[in-house]
Amino acid sequence: MRTLEPWVELPLQAFLDESAARLTLLMTSSGQVVAQHGFGRSLDVMTAAALGAGIVASTDELARLMGNARFEALVHHGARQSCLLSAFATPRGRWIGLVVFGPETSVGIVQLFFDRMVTELEALAPREAAAAPTLAENFEHELDSSLKALFGR
Repeated sequence: MRTLEPWVELPLQAFLDESAARLTLLMTSSGQVVAQHGFGRSLDVMTAAALGAGIVASTDELARLMGNARFEALVHHGARQSCLLSAFATPRGRWIGLVVFGPETSVGIVQLFFDRMVTELEALAPREAAAAPTLAENFEHELDSSLKALFGR
């Protein structure tokens, strides 16, 4: 497990221990990765984050067109793996969780422990506003440093 925000570690670890999730990403609604577990390559993390954020944005718009509030979660069931994609509010803004799990657990168990993790994250999140995202002059270097922090390289 790798996190960019230290206060995320304990709730995420508890979720991983209880849910039997294989892969997990926590990201901002724009796809910026905050924490990850189980991914072996940074390209996979960045691709999954971009796709997850895009799917949530698309389903939010679909819900709006249907006259509904946002959808709480999406679940895709596969023969060997399934995926839960859920957006949630934090004091740091709207975040998205992407969880891949296998037949050793169920969507109900994953959702139960995901909801507990969200409650813990909401309680632990620092109340001061995060720095406004800007593309710095050394953006590529900062991106590389963040990926190294996430993957411990």
